[in-house]
Amino acid sequence: MEVNQYLEMFIEESKEHLQACSEHLLELEKNPDDLAIVGEIFRSAHTLKGMSATMGFEDLADLTHKMENVLDAIRNEKIHVTPEILDVVFESVDHLEEMVMDIANGGDGKRDVSATVAQLKRIELGEEAVPQVAATVAEPAAVESVLEYDSFEQTVIAQSSEQGFQAYEISVKLREDCLLKAARVFMVFEILEKDGEVIKSSPSVEKLEDEQFDQQFYVAYVTKESAEDMQKKIMKVSEVEEVVVTTIDQKKFSEREYESQQEVAATASAVAEVESTPATVPSKPEPAAQPAKTAAPAKAEKNHAPVGNKTIRVNIERLDILMNLFEELVIDRGRLQSIATEVNHGELNETVERMSRVMGDLQTIILTMRMVPVETVFNRFPKMIRQLSRDLNKKINLEIIGAETELDRTVIDEIGDPLVHLIRNSVDHGIENPTSRRAKGKPEEGTVVLRAYHSGNYVFIEIEDDGAGINRDKVLAKAIAKGIVTQEQSYSMSDNQINELILASGFSTADVISDVSGRGVGLDVVKTTIESLGGNISIESTQDVGSIFSIQLPLTLSIISVMLVEIEKEIYAIPLSSIIETSIIRSSEIMNAHNQKVIDFRGKVVPLVFLEEIFEVPRKESQDEEFHSVVIVRKGEKLAGLVVDSFIGQQEIVLKSLGNYLTNIFAISGATILGNGKVALIVDCNALIK
Repeated sequence: MEVNQYLEMFIEESKEHLQACSEHLLELEKNPDDLAIVGEIFRSAHTLKGMSATMGFEDLADLTHKMENVLDAIRNEKIHVTPEILDVVFESVDHLEEMVMDIANGGDGKRDVSATVAQLKRIELGEEAVPQVAATVAEPAAVESVLEYDSFEQTVIAQSSEQGFQAYEISVKLREDCLLKAARVFMVFEILEKDGEVIKSSPSVEKLEDEQFDQQFYVAYVTKESAEDMQKKIMKVSEVEEVVVTTIDQKKFSEREYESQQEVAATASAVAEVESTPATVPSKPEPAAQPAKTAAPAKAEKNHAPVGNKTIRVNIERLDILMNLFEELVIDRGRLQSIATEVNHGELNETVERMSRVMGDLQTIILTMRMVPVETVFNRFPKMIRQLSRDLNKKINLEIIGAETELDRTVIDEIGDPLVHLIRNSVDHGIENPTSRRAKGKPEEGTVVLRAYHSGNYVFIEIEDDGAGINRDKVLAKAIAKGIVTQEQSYSMSDNQINELILASGFSTADVISDVSGRGVGLDVVKTTIESLGGNISIESTQDVGSIFSIQLPLTLSIISVMLVEIEKEIYAIPLSSIIETSIIRSSEIMNAHNQKVIDFRGKVVPLVFLEEIFEVPRKESQDEEFHSVVIVRKGEKLAGLVVDSFIGQQEIVLKSLGNYLTNIFAISGATILGNGKVALIVDCNALIK
């Protein structure tokens, strides 16, 4: 069977099932006795296991199978849910996500998960989630295998008994002060290979040779020697602290091999049915004998998709190509409108007008196709908050509001890391520990609210916490010490300006550097990323009450509305998102302050920026005009007046890159092709406002 054609489908569905597992595990932690939730997780894991086996990703299938065994034991009430058990299951899901990401990046999905597998095995057997290893040599016993075996290794173990061999699993622990671990491993293997055959080791032989393990390693081994003799021989190696030999039940391996073959055969049959379907992409793909009820339909209901709607998976690259072709149409539309105006032909004008209406509808549909709910980013945060709560010994409740809010795929791809940084910052610096919160009269459990909503052509994402807020005195002292502001400047700074100092490069108020935040990187990376997306970030904070970080992002990045302005004979485009209003001022209204020309705009002193000077536009002759055209623009709370010769009007334009040769051009974010075929540069207002 040719599986490559199903690879993309496999990756997407695997991500959906793993996300469903994470969401249901968080629910299970709150309701540990709800076995219905366990059933949902089990179904997702079972489907993922079948898909992985069919696609040939054995490591992925084996780990999922082991996790499935634990879930089955919980479902059948053999073991009870505890936070420690859930920690191991969450860790398994993390490993599975890494494996899927590796496959998506062209890898084979292999990963050393032996420690997690051993933990899952112990949980399945009813032992502690993190058992303490005994210091004595254990008696051999027939128990479940700690290691994971592929089908070939299972066959070898199952058939070795027919030839009089016994299969053992040997755990070898070296002393903590052992200096030459690789040498001791070599000596152990040398002893083993004299009397039998090593089937498998964990970690792998390569990692053992490179000493990429702690003190303990496992070996699967077949021999005719007794377990007691093997223990004695290995214990003779110096710096070996402990040897535990357990007998592997080969009969169970024979049964398991048969079950595995039956399951893979059934799964392959299901895929063969899909492969024979005439549709190019089946509306309900079942590459892994997917059960009728899984997490995927639940997700469809959450997104308010009508029941019975058929969907089709489309590669994002195809949507990008479609968008690029449409952008070319927008440019041609502008050209046609320009020609129609010049010719002034009735039928041509009507045709162009109708074409403009149709293209407006087409633009809406294409942009909607590219829209993705922000929940695709928000989904990762509940699990992250859970882990951070445990790491920091804090009680934190995460509330997500507006996860259905949609944003362009290109923006979604970029916004994930900044949000991770901001949430970690809120959890580490914002939310206090339970003792401090009690002392302030707050509930022990802190709250972080992640909120998204539309407003006009923008999406706003807010991260709000009820923590300690920003200590302005501490921030100001740190900023002065680092030379970000001077003592004199600090006297005239508003509270919001002081808050925004934490966005400066290299700024951090952390007294102790941790893995969570406060690594000296500060939040400048967040600010830079958001501004590169055409957005901005603002901060509101009240000490001991909490903070709100508000991010404003454009709905889409490729087609934007601008104000076209003229300087001499050159045309520039200023994004409407940055403009407050346009104005005509007299020369007499221009004043000087600190060697800077300014105007009084509604009671605020606003500096003027003469674009002809910034862009060095040549003048045929010096002009001393009585009136000036000014575009008032904003960046956060800062204002500036851009002085131009005249206003041309508003227009929707296609944002184009300047290419690889024209990089880092000051105050220019890109270019566009106008209706008359000329190129207009797009002004980057954020760069002009200091």
